[in-house]
Amino acid sequence: MKLFCRQFGSGPPMVILHGLFGISDNWVSIARTLGEQYTVYVPDLRNHGQSPHSPVFDFNVLEDDLLGLIEEYGLENIILAGHSLGGKTAMYFALHHPQMIKKLVIVDISLRKAPVNTEHQMLIDAMLNVDFSRVSARSDVDRQLQATVKSQRLRQFLLKNVYWRDDKTLDWRLNLHAINENLLNIFEGVDVPLQYSGPALLIRGGRSGYVMDEDFVDLKNKFPGLVVKTIPEAGHWVHADSPGEFLEALRAFLDQ
Repeated sequence: MKLFCRQFGSGPPMVILHGLFGISDNWVSIARTLGEQYTVYVPDLRNHGQSPHSPVFDFNVLEDDLLGLIEEYGLENIILAGHSLGGKTAMYFALHHPQMIKKLVIVDISLRKAPVNTEHQMLIDAMLNVDFSRVSARSDVDRQLQATVKSQRLRQFLLKNVYWRDDKTLDWRLNLHAINENLLNIFEGVDVPLQYSGPALLIRGGRSGYVMDEDFVDLKNKFPGLVVKTIPEAGHWVHADSPGEFLEALRAFLDQ
């Protein structure tokens, strides 16, 4: 599958993968900053943003999509970074294709299988329940989401996925039905009997529960070169909560 991809800057190649419900646009600010030293590629994952939709949505096809992107742009020796679902995809890819990766950056996700997060299901249900026949502006979508999604910040994150399907109709860019049908697949653990021994960095949020201290044993077995950086005041969206500290940690690792 050919992915929609944004490109910034010039220099050695770096690919950044967004998380579930995210889009490449979420990383534009950081990608532009990193573009001072790197050519940064930020794709939309399948079923997200402006990339094609498919009923198939698991780590095998996400890996294949990324391989296709790397081949399309003729990239070699890449820095691969990913947040959440994108981080799991990055780990999965690095374990299968270690020769393609110069450095690996994992943002707030572990290898382990996670129980389906009730918040994720709640968000999918809330988005599926939006009645676009009663919508003429994004603010109308926001009002419908408010009944279930209390966090304004989270609603603003979801609203980035609203677009004009035609001159009169708003809709979700996300393939919500495929994501909903495959939610168990993307909460699976990364169980690959291989290692990536190159340089690897895990940046986690101190206020996030996605990476626990007990996850480090499995992570370091698969990624023996792993170093961990915790940003105390950040939650799961580390790069949005503490962009300065996030960039400082990332650059320190990349400059080594």
